[in-house]
Amino acid sequence: MKLLIISQYYYPEQFRINNICQELVKRGHQVTVLTGIPNYPEGKFYPGYGYRKKRTESKDGVEIIRLPIIPRGRNPLMLILNYISFVVSGFFWAKFTRKDFEQVFIYEVSPMTQALPGIWYGKRKKVKKDIYVMDLWPESIELATKISNKFILKQVNKLVDYIYKNCDTILTSSESFIDNIQKRGHSKAKMMFWPQYAEEFYLPLQKEQSKIEELENDKFKIIFAGNIGYAQGLDIVVDTAKILKKKQLKAKFYLIGNGRAKEELKEKVKKDKLEDYVQFIDKQPAEKIPEYYANADMAFITLKKNIISDQILPAKLASYFACGVPILGCADGEIKDVIEKSEAGYCVEAGNPKKLAEQIEQCIQLPDKEWKNMRQLSRKFYLDNYEQQLLLDKFEEKILK
Repeated sequence: MKLLIISQYYYPEQFRINNICQELVKRGHQVTVLTGIPNYPEGKFYPGYGYRKKRTESKDGVEIIRLPIIPRGRNPLMLILNYISFVVSGFFWAKFTRKDFEQVFIYEVSPMTQALPGIWYGKRKKVKKDIYVMDLWPESIELATKISNKFILKQVNKLVDYIYKNCDTILTSSESFIDNIQKRGHSKAKMMFWPQYAEEFYLPLQKEQSKIEELENDKFKIIFAGNIGYAQGLDIVVDTAKILKKKQLKAKFYLIGNGRAKEELKEKVKKDKLEDYVQFIDKQPAEKIPEYYANADMAFITLKKNIISDQILPAKLASYFACGVPILGCADGEIKDVIEKSEAGYCVEAGNPKKLAEQIEQCIQLPDKEWKNMRQLSRKFYLDNYEQQLLLDKFEEKILK
């Protein structure tokens, strides 16, 4: 099929939509992505990109069209302008483009407003429109911008319902989202749970296959890889590290990546002299991350406790399972349910550093047989639930029609 993919974020930004598009091309589809100028998560345009640079390009058989947008910066006002600019540019593109596509697929991580150009194009060309929901609005916009004005939130709610109403299929990255959207008055019949898969380069590796040297082998190693933003709630790591230091436990967190909260966290670690318990590693190519997991005792996942965190199922969870690494969670809701169902790790309640430190202490004492079993169960859970080709087959069967 000739597909138009709407995603405000795309290569060289690291989102799984990159892989989805590449795989659809391999399966014989013609894929064009309408996106923005890359600036996530740093908040400024990537080197080599700009209003007059690389506005169109081709990557792995995917045609890329980049709309002019305002970079997201590092404050709520710039973030709002970033969201609005994509919609405004998208409106004119959808209204005047001469390009024809058979179907529109909207990849909706925040902002949900990015769906509008896809809906406007689909209405104009009278083609099927599908949306993949990975972030809930208006809850997310309230958290990101601290907006509490009832009039504004009412308008955002109207916008959200307009988007859901005008999409033919609503895919969700967590099962909890289906209940949330249904309560808004939308038909469950047009919804489908489609978890985020992990790319095929996420594989279990042996330590000797890894070239990673930063990790201290004499310590219990806990690795987090991904965006170091405020939504992740990684300040729990600092609070937990204080307890680990007080107990003199030989455990250490490794936080791999960049993001809006990184510098603030680094300052806290430095202030409390926790360098022996928390180490920051710069953003790495996604293909290299399995080497870190091969050296990890556990992979860490957490979210800041808020009104929607218990409904979210982050993509990194699939990556952890794919690499067959035991998982340590500090979360509620669907994350906790999935970890417990997999039997491949442990999860304590969100926002509780005392419980997290206690769980780490217990994990340090586990026998080798238990670790081997958890690694096997982790990989098995991936193959049964998050394997790439399995989920792409389902996508083609249920959505591309």
